[in-house]
Amino acid sequence: MTLLRAVFHFPSFRANQEAVCRAAVEGRDLLLVMPTGSGKSLCYQLPAVARGGTALVISPLIALMEDQAAKLAAMGLRVARIHSAMDRAALRQACVDYLKGELQFLFIAPERLRVTGFPEMLAKRRLALIAIDEAHCISQWGHDFRPDYRMLGAHMEALRPAPVLALTATATAVVQADIVAQLKLVNPARFIHGFRRENLAIEVVETPVPERMGAICRLLADAAHRPAIVYAPSRRMAEQIAEALATQHPAAAYHAGLDAETRERVQAAFQSGALEVVVATIAFGMGIDKADVRTVVHAGMPATLEGYYQEIGRAGRDGKPSRTLLMHSYADQRTHDFFLNRDYPPVGDLKRVYRLLGERRISEEELRQRSKMDEESLSKILEKLVIHGGAKVDFEGHVTRGATGWKKSYGVQAQHRAEQFEKVQRFTESSECRMVELVRHFGDEEDGGHACGVCDVCDPAGAVLKVFRRATAAERELALAIVEELRPVEYKAAGTLQRGLDPAGRLLRGDFDALLEAMTRAGLVEIEEATYEKDGKVRRFRKVRLTERGLEMRRSSAVELLIADGMVQAVASRDHKVERTEGKKRRGRIGGAEAEWTTEGAALAAKLKAWRAAEAKRLGLPAYMVLHDRTLEALARTRPRSPREMQGVDGMGPAKMERFGAAILDLCGQK
Repeated sequence: MTLLRAVFHFPSFRANQEAVCRAAVEGRDLLLVMPTGSGKSLCYQLPAVARGGTALVISPLIALMEDQAAKLAAMGLRVARIHSAMDRAALRQACVDYLKGELQFLFIAPERLRVTGFPEMLAKRRLALIAIDEAHCISQWGHDFRPDYRMLGAHMEALRPAPVLALTATATAVVQADIVAQLKLVNPARFIHGFRRENLAIEVVETPVPERMGAICRLLADAAHRPAIVYAPSRRMAEQIAEALATQHPAAAYHAGLDAETRERVQAAFQSGALEVVVATIAFGMGIDKADVRTVVHAGMPATLEGYYQEIGRAGRDGKPSRTLLMHSYADQRTHDFFLNRDYPPVGDLKRVYRLLGERRISEEELRQRSKMDEESLSKILEKLVIHGGAKVDFEGHVTRGATGWKKSYGVQAQHRAEQFEKVQRFTESSECRMVELVRHFGDEEDGGHACGVCDVCDPAGAVLKVFRRATAAERELALAIVEELRPVEYKAAGTLQRGLDPAGRLLRGDFDALLEAMTRAGLVEIEEATYEKDGKVRRFRKVRLTERGLEMRRSSAVELLIADGMVQAVASRDHKVERTEGKKRRGRIGGAEAEWTTEGAALAAKLKAWRAAEAKRLGLPAYMVLHDRTLEALARTRPRSPREMQGVDGMGPAKMERFGAAILDLCGQK
């Protein structure tokens, strides 16, 4: 406690910090998994000062390293860094200071351990401790795996007996086990804490891609929602959104395609408050310690829940109410498939490069010429071969052949990455409290699992973009039928339940699921993810069971069912209430801006509406269940001429394509 106050100027520990610090001071290896903003850094910094000597801190990002080193230096502690952005004189001086025992902290990038003689230099002094920040990068199951991190375990033995502290904000149980194994931690103390963020209101809203930019501009026009970070799925989209936002308030794009000087300038401007919004790819955020971020928006579905949790964790680090919004649609699946295929090339391509390698060291340029591949494709293939042991790259960039057996682990990892996106999809479709879903995902055993009370599931009225409508009479009748169907049984699978109540198949699965979600919000049913094995494959389904309130429901019960129904067109106030555009004549929207109909578009819209009315009457369904207004308008504007073109229209998912695609294409093709 004396060091905490005298050196770090904190009056007391935050939740869970003291126990971690005591274990580290005692010299125990440990794994610490705590969310962004919960004070992980202190958990290695204070023990390092208490134990004396030099602490080695291995950090994956220069910006992260520089930020932490600057803060420690400002406290009067002796700190040095070694990374690729420094000149040789500074690097040599850092090594001299280390060998003289004049440093309390030495920050290095993991790649430095590949430099000939560097690990041996580190081993010449006995270290106080070794802290490995962002330790999920070690694991091949982590969302930001790095090959040089994977090799850290091979160096730990030479640097012992210093205790090894692995710290990360995002690691599932599988990743945690992999970190412990790869670093060869000895009987580590495990601290898995604090994943619940009481001040974050999570909102998940289905949003067609063309409408996302306009929705973000409307949302962030309210100063109460700024400062903000917007995560975009591509560099191009990041720049487009940033350009649109910059007409309203200070905003800029941040992505790996920008030069280092520009990225550093944007990051510093946001940190200082000169920029109110940064629109970024996932390259932005690690090491950012800005407490007053009010809103984090995802303008597309993230690849993993781990990455998503870490990104939304950058909101509300000052403890004040903050909001996160995740926009998604069927189009995100296609985007993800594109990136998955790019990041995990066919095994045949990896085999071809592997056969070109041998014992002789060759440069990447020579390998590129021999393989006749473009630089980007070869770089990705080489990265995967290195990760899975099929190739070795030294610090000068020369490549040699690695071990056999890489194909199996590569296939397993590619499958694992595909499954990570499926978990994100299930998160968007879930009718459970958003925060409870995330806490369970990370295995926080101390959390009681109680609902957060502020997400769009717990508090529909508090949503800022998502619109809810009251159930129709027909939907209320179906809800009553669901209750009666579930009353005599423990549970039923959602698919079985729908088929039993709708044997003719008139109701689309999405509409049935929306009703189940409304019943969950009303406390009538509970839905649980489950699996079973068939034909050697694991298959997923959802168990639906009645709650106590559901068992008590009768025809006369006064239960309000609120069904998600798109987005609002105007975000109004500081207390997160919304203005809806009900009753107003809607015009088409392109990229969030209003646009007038063309003559051809208006004529096609009229035909589609007439067809929709007839189809709804034939099936005995409300018109919107056949085709939503937004989808109808998009079809009329784009006039798709093939199934591939129609699939690009938001709202035309596989079920609607199969059921109505041929008829819609016929209408769109008419003159």
